[in-house]
Amino acid sequence: MTCQSSDAVESDAPSDPERRRVASAVKELENAGWYWGALTATEAKEVLRDASEGTFLVRDSSQRDYLFTISAVTSAGPTNLRVRFDGAKFKLDSVLLVRPKLKQFDSVVHLVEHYVQLSRSAARARSAEAPNGTVPLLLTRPAYLAVPPLQHLSRVAINRRTRRVRDLPLPDRLKDYLSDYLYDI
Repeated sequence: MTCQSSDAVESDAPSDPERRRVASAVKELENAGWYWGALTATEAKEVLRDASEGTFLVRDSSQRDYLFTISAVTSAGPTNLRVRFDGAKFKLDSVLLVRPKLKQFDSVVHLVEHYVQLSRSAARARSAEAPNGTVPLLLTRPAYLAVPPLQHLSRVAINRRTRRVRDLPLPDRLKDYLSDYLYDI
């Protein structure tokens, strides 16, 4: 990340819009319940040790150049995917050739939701073998930091059925709560 100061000197400090974007991303992740914060790769592997393929969590990256990492269980065992924050957008890290082709998102939760939806589609149409002997990455089930409250699970169930919560015959306070986390994860 770079930004211009008043002296037009390049800096590694994030701009105010970037700071707000990151703060908003952290708030959304905390609402999700599957953000584990400052968990190390070894600790993430332990959390996911007995989990089924497709189970994932998001944690702070231990690499200085990245903010977040998705730790997920594949058919070959746990793996880690770095999340890039570039141009005030989030995307998965990849080899240089593929990087421009990857979708970018306003938040990490949007990014994860996208890949969860792709994984659900792929799981339905999945063949036994991935192309070129690669290991397919599926994100299908979050590993929650704690048992999610019934309110949150209800919110996710409602948001799975409709994106138009403002049209529901509910009190405004409940609509606000539902709108605070509009994801299907």
